[in-house]
Amino acid sequence: MNILTYIESRGGKVRPAGCEALSLARELADSSGGKSYGLLIGDNVESLAGDVKKFGIDKLILVENPELAGYSPEGYREAVLAAVAETGAEAVLLAASAMGRDLAPTLAARLDAGLLPDCVEAGYADGKLTVTRSVYAGRCMLELSATTMPVVISIRPKAFAIKERDESDLDIGKVNVDLGGKIRAKLLETKVEATGKIDVADADVIIAGGRGMKEADNFKLIEELAGILGGAIGASRAVVDTEWRPHSEQIGQTGKVVSPTLYIAAGISGAIQHMAGMRTSKVIVAINKDSEAPIFKSADYGIIGDAMEVLPALIEAVK
Repeated sequence: MNILTYIESRGGKVRPAGCEALSLARELADSSGGKSYGLLIGDNVESLAGDVKKFGIDKLILVENPELAGYSPEGYREAVLAAVAETGAEAVLLAASAMGRDLAPTLAARLDAGLLPDCVEAGYADGKLTVTRSVYAGRCMLELSATTMPVVISIRPKAFAIKERDESDLDIGKVNVDLGGKIRAKLLETKVEATGKIDVADADVIIAGGRGMKEADNFKLIEELAGILGGAIGASRAVVDTEWRPHSEQIGQTGKVVSPTLYIAAGISGAIQHMAGMRTSKVIVAINKDSEAPIFKSADYGIIGDAMEVLPALIEAVK
């Protein structure tokens, strides 16, 4: 099975989710006896080749065009379709990021392909590609198999390990795409919040606060612990709705989906909508004064107590 991986980049850098996808693609290609192709889309993206050659790519495809400097649903779709035609790939792999969630369905439709979205596990054995994804807001895990090819697969960021290989010479090819009249919406401006904070979507450690933090000013405890652990700050929807924290930190069904190594939830009860966004975290630590809070059912470690008392003690212990 030949696999084409769209390597997501931002701000002139390859995103970790793109490296995770490349690592998985190499494993699936090895298991199926196929090849792993990488795809970079944008304007002058050849400079990123050095960042991806250590993931065992058989060939890197570049689609460069000034009109693709910013994400365009139509433009990027045409770029991927052109790369599929060039490589003969039977599977398209990409991250289930905001961009990937937008791009994957339209690719599947144009390729008349099956769609396996938001996967947290994937493997190839006995001639069959099988994946696992969460359903019903994370309450159940569903195992699916691709019965026909081609297939489009999106993987949840942080769900797969990044596995580098020995660096070697990289075969690079370029594909031209005719975008005349196909791009109907253009990105005019990108505003990035200049906070210097870690994005929860990329974080390996997340400290999240809920309504149990009582007021916005108390989030300084979350910020301090996150600073000590080198982690990102997360929030429940209730906190964002009350404008204690920005929407960029919201985790859950209507926020961001994360899978960090460590997730500390302070004053979060564990509503199903929130759990859908962080259930696949490797280790979950819950702090809540309600011993019957639903989050304790999913937590690896639970501390029953007021977050306002537990967090200062935890900060001192970590120091």
